[in-house]
Amino acid sequence: MTAVEGDPDTAAPIALSLPVAAVARRLGVAPATLRTWARRYGLEPTGHVPGRHRRYTAGDLARLEIMQRALTHGAGPAEAARLALAARATAPTPIALAAGPATHHAADPAVATAVLDAPAPRRGGRLLRLSDAGPGARGLARAAFAMDAQAVRGVLAESVAADGLVVTWDDVARPVLVAVAERWESNGRGVEIEHLVSDCVTSVYNAHSVGAPVDTGLRPVLLAAMPGELHVLPLNVLSAVLAERGLPCRPLGADLPAVALVDAVRRVAPAALVLWSQMAGSGDPEVVESLPRTRPRHRVFVGGTGWDGVALPSATTRLTSLAQAADVLTRVVAG
Repeated sequence: MTAVEGDPDTAAPIALSLPVAAVARRLGVAPATLRTWARRYGLEPTGHVPGRHRRYTAGDLARLEIMQRALTHGAGPAEAARLALAARATAPTPIALAAGPATHHAADPAVATAVLDAPAPRRGGRLLRLSDAGPGARGLARAAFAMDAQAVRGVLAESVAADGLVVTWDDVARPVLVAVAERWESNGRGVEIEHLVSDCVTSVYNAHSVGAPVDTGLRPVLLAAMPGELHVLPLNVLSAVLAERGLPCRPLGADLPAVALVDAVRRVAPAALVLWSQMAGSGDPEVVESLPRTRPRHRVFVGGTGWDGVALPSATTRLTSLAQAADVLTRVVAG
């Protein structure tokens, strides 16, 4: 029987499909990435004819989601593609094609489990030294090098949900940032990656700490970067950790002039002050010595490599890790 247009009893079902640009937007990757996956790893759309535009079905999209998820969990491209292609025999689950956020469905529970447990490659990416890093850091590095902000935030958010803010910083974000810094020192490249990862870390940590109940009866912690110091990401991370613990803090941002720091200490009378210095030369002990005394007294802490080799004034404590900083400040403020 010939299908009659507009007749629901005779009309043949129409298989909906998506062009490359639409699929790229849904996955948060570049269109060129999809073409590479198709040519290099065999993830061509169903029924694609060479020379014609690629159109992706619901099943194709489900397999691409598996590919992307495996990559962000540390699998290499070839292994991720193998997992994705293993789902080819699974009947595709329909997805919503209406405007708005896409609703994703796992193509196969067994494959989804394999993605989560996918082994990390023996070494890190070709452009970063991550030989001792875990799968979370490897996945973050791959997403960062692809300049895929959505995937970077996804890796960070999953790690925070599973292991917390401190572990995510120490085991996932920091190894990548250190490796990027080493790459920049060797060839002057990678600043854009550092900026992307820093922005994503800040947004994920801020989102986690927003709305956390804070004990307003406690004296706050002041967090400030030294004059001339432009790097404040570690302070943003520390601020989120303190907020999660219910401790009030006042982040004062980058490159805080010494006179502004003195004024802030006088006005707030904090329980503790943390001064961050990352760049060589920004760790100035004279700034610490110029701080006013308050009643009740406040404790002064410094952190960052800019303090290396600097003779610290008496009663000034050096912070060496995020976990140590969070524990010490918790005792000072709430103890």
